[in-house]
Amino acid sequence: MATDTAPAPLRVLVLGGAMRAGSTNARLASLVARLIAETGADVHLARMRDFSMPLYDGDAEDAEGPPPGALALRDRLEWCDAFVISSPEYNASVPGVLKNAIDWVSRIRPQPFKTKNALLVSASPSLVGGNRGLWTLRVPLEHLGTRVYPDMFSLARAYEAFAEDGRLANPETQQRLADTVTAFVHFVEADVRYVCLQRRWYEFLGDHTGALVTQRAES
Repeated sequence: MATDTAPAPLRVLVLGGAMRAGSTNARLASLVARLIAETGADVHLARMRDFSMPLYDGDAEDAEGPPPGALALRDRLEWCDAFVISSPEYNASVPGVLKNAIDWVSRIRPQPFKTKNALLVSASPSLVGGNRGLWTLRVPLEHLGTRVYPDMFSLARAYEAFAEDGRLANPETQQRLADTVTAFVHFVEADVRYVCLQRRWYEFLGDHTGALVTQRAES
């Protein structure tokens, strides 16, 4: 007699995109990880210091291959069904350390950003909450085949935005973040478990890991 078994929990990597331990983006990443865990998913919370790597150098890559930090980040990406990046905004753009990590990991084959779902969030002292940096961050990720969730969350005036318990002090903002995270998890669950449509996804230039097109789930 057949028995029903519960599906395995979704696996989500949450990455704080700042180097500084006390960064508001580290606090936002921790809060997002807590909200995802409340949905029943398996969460791994990491920060950029966990994946130390030098500036990308093609000669160093040819001589020594990808550095250990890039390989460790590749392993985390391969483990997860989806990932979240909480990224600072540096000069209205993406932080160099985060872009450098993306560049290194993109050189590894098979390239692990492809086929993943991603949610982008940011915390900033500015009035726009780091939103300009998130739009910049979307570009390399989508180029590499990541399906970046349309809704992004930007936390303005971040230094005064957190309550003592780690949640957001403004109840409406906290609810908006919770709703965004929950909707993203449901989207990933639909993509991973309940595939109903297929579409052709043309690979980024330079990807020679498979055929000219890859079948991708569209939910």
